[in-house]
Amino acid sequence: MSKFEHYNIVLKDLNNEIKTLEFELDDAYFKKIDSPEVQRGKVNALVTVQRKLATYELNFKLEGIITIPCDRCLDDMEQPIHHKEKLQVKFGQQFSEEDEIVIVPENEGSINIAWFLYEFIVINIPIKHVHPVGECNKTMVTKLKKHITHQKGDESEEDDILTDDDDFSNEDTQTDPRWDSLQNISDNN
Repeated sequence: MSKFEHYNIVLKDLNNEIKTLEFELDDAYFKKIDSPEVQRGKVNALVTVQRKLATYELNFKLEGIITIPCDRCLDDMEQPIHHKEKLQVKFGQQFSEEDEIVIVPENEGSINIAWFLYEFIVINIPIKHVHPVGECNKTMVTKLKKHITHQKGDESEEDDILTDDDDFSNEDTQTDPRWDSLQNISDNN
């Protein structure tokens, strides 16, 4: 018995009716997937399957919260997930993905959606995922601020984040003198 057998959808037995399935993706699911992006969470997945001539249309609706590390302080943070996705499936000789269509072996007659569910969650994680201002681990932010170097006159978003409403000192950031010489080169051009 496969650890993801619960996520198998038998397509060959479907007629023209719409079949609705519900899955709760909890900590045990994310542990089984064993991927570094998401370790924990609670996401409800509603999947509808409908046969349309030679293909099957799977509609996914994902709602919930996952726990991922903050890019800035590395503490866990909650990331809401709200996503709808459509997948076209048809039978063929062997499993493959072509454009928007997934081909599953006709002799098996089913598709396992465990990995698709995970992919749909992961594509909803923002590239930059950080706590809201003031909620990062203060110790880590202090250490980060101590080690950040900036070029002269560089006002970045990181400065705003690292000097938010918290009790961090507003000391001047020193730049590496080697970078100062390089800055003069670009200023002269």
